Amino acid sequence: MKRLILPFLLLSTTAFSQSNLKPAIDKKATSIESKVIEWRRDFHKYPELGNQEFRTAKVIAEHLRSLGMEVTENVAVTGVVGVLKGGKPGPMVALRADMDALPVSERNDLPFKSVNTATYNGQETGVMHACGHDSHMAILMGVAEVMASMKDQLKGSVKFIFQPAEEGVYDADIAGAELMVKEGVMKDVDAIFGLHIWAQIEAGKIGYRSGPFMAAVDNLNVTITGTQAHGASPWSSVDPIVTSAQAIMGLQTILSRNVNITENPAVVTVGAIHGGIRHNIIPEKVEMIGTIRTFGDEQQALVHRRITEIITNIAESAGAKADVNIGKLYPSTVNPPELTAKVLPSVESAAGKGNVIAMPPVTGAEDFSFFQREKPGFFFFLGGMKKGGDPLTTPSHHTPDFFIDESGFLLGVRTLSYLTVDYMEMNKK
Repeated sequence: MKRLILPFLLLSTTAFSQSNLKPAIDKKATSIESKVIEWRRDFHKYPELGNQEFRTAKVIAEHLRSLGMEVTENVAVTGVVGVLKGGKPGPMVALRADMDALPVSERNDLPFKSVNTATYNGQETGVMHACGHDSHMAILMGVAEVMASMKDQLKGSVKFIFQPAEEGVYDADIAGAELMVKEGVMKDVDAIFGLHIWAQIEAGKIGYRSGPFMAAVDNLNVTITGTQAHGASPWSSVDPIVTSAQAIMGLQTILSRNVNITENPAVVTVGAIHGGIRHNIIPEKVEMIGTIRTFGDEQQALVHRRITEIITNIAESAGAKADVNIGKLYPSTVNPPELTAKVLPSVESAAGKGNVIAMPPVTGAEDFSFFQREKPGFFFFLGGMKKGGDPLTTPSHHTPDFFIDESGFLLGVRTLSYLTVDYMEMNKK
């Protein structure tokens, strides 16, 4: 019995080791809070779309160099990577922030309201950090300054990954985290941590989930081809509009009859349907596009298979032909349960146990998942809603009225810093 207990105690101590650098982290983080807010406002005023983050990247690279880091620019087009070598041997911990803004015209009346416009998919549009990536960058720049101030005491090294094009790029097949991984940014990394500001969680709180956290996202493109005819004689046609309507309704049975929703949800949404040009002509073709959200490879494969079977067979039964194409975008963001259990005490230490919330799965998607597929990674939400706000009425992400309470930024700096030094302590060499 004694032989069994001792190794267990040693394992527990190793798993939940806490760094003695936290008081110094708190002091330094508090001293630079105003700088973090200033950086965020600057990024917010001058947002840039994916793979166009030229000014943004320059600001980041200059800051990292000023801290004495080895800096590599133009990673995955416009990304920036800085490496801070600690004074003692240990693991390489990666921290990631995304850099790109969205083609959204801001409605908020702020002193640092976005002033940029751009051409997106052939259309002129305003540009806005409508998903909080400005805050992610500013927080990680703050963490870089905190870590650099104690680099001689670090039991390992830190890789600061500033990633472009998290929102994707309409004219590129591969971008963002996927391209960074392809270019080798994760090869020397032992673990990676990242955060996302969340407008529906109160500032000062953190949300997380062990296991599948955010959904895989895939695009659905369907063409149904029938036989064109005069609208007054539908018996002469194979009507692709009626066939498409039946297919859309059939897709709903995937979620109600095929997916075990007691384990994880799934979403199949048809976002647009187009067919025909005149009120009295049954067209030859109908085109549909949509989005698919799933959790885990097995569920994803099931949903993809059923989409193809349902649409193809319904079309065939009507005498039409269906062309179904599913384009995989981002895999599911999954926090490994073992890693989550190890690092959760660090998160609770930073925020206070009562401010750390276990969340249900989120059907939004994140390309942080590509990093997690290479090395163990933990991803969490940082509250950005004003205290006392209503998550149901607070403007959500990707909208012109999206707004972030900056009072939660200090917690973001502290949490990423705590995760870094505690992970080093757990895995010191």
